[in-house]
Amino acid sequence: MNTKFLHAITASALIGFSGWSLAHNDAKGSDYRIGQLKIENPYARATAPGQKAAGGFMKIENKGAADQLIAASSPVAGEMQLHTMAMDGNVMKMREVKGIDVPANGSVELKPGGLHLMFMDIKAPLKAGETVPVKLKFQKSGEVEVKLQVRDISGGHGGSMKH
Repeated sequence: MNTKFLHAITASALIGFSGWSLAHNDAKGSDYRIGQLKIENPYARATAPGQKAAGGFMKIENKGAADQLIAASSPVAGEMQLHTMAMDGNVMKMREVKGIDVPANGSVELKPGGLHLMFMDIKAPLKAGETVPVKLKFQKSGEVEVKLQVRDISGGHGGSMKH
């Protein structure tokens, strides 16, 4: 009887840990697919207390016809926008764009200093190590929910982008 009990506890523990491991791996930067699109390495940057905006980044690879990212939303932000950033001399200019093109049989990278998702009116600070759910809406492929890994302020790449 003790042996059966021990086996049952061991099996339960292994199932529990394997489920945690899968969820843990998913939270650490899994890729997501919708139609012919693959969303790779989605992440956001941690925010300081009181900070109301943050950037979201990822690579979107397309194995099919041209598509366009047309919207994003997240329960952690009052609003999300699609943004571009460019330098004009020494002045950083950020502006909202209506869509981000995903070329046929190509890719687009949302990254610091370029195209990115903009979390506006953040409800609570984004903390390194957490994940943030974001729903992406594409013109042709539809909607997919991804989880952005929150990285430290450097984004894990040693730089920073202030909004």
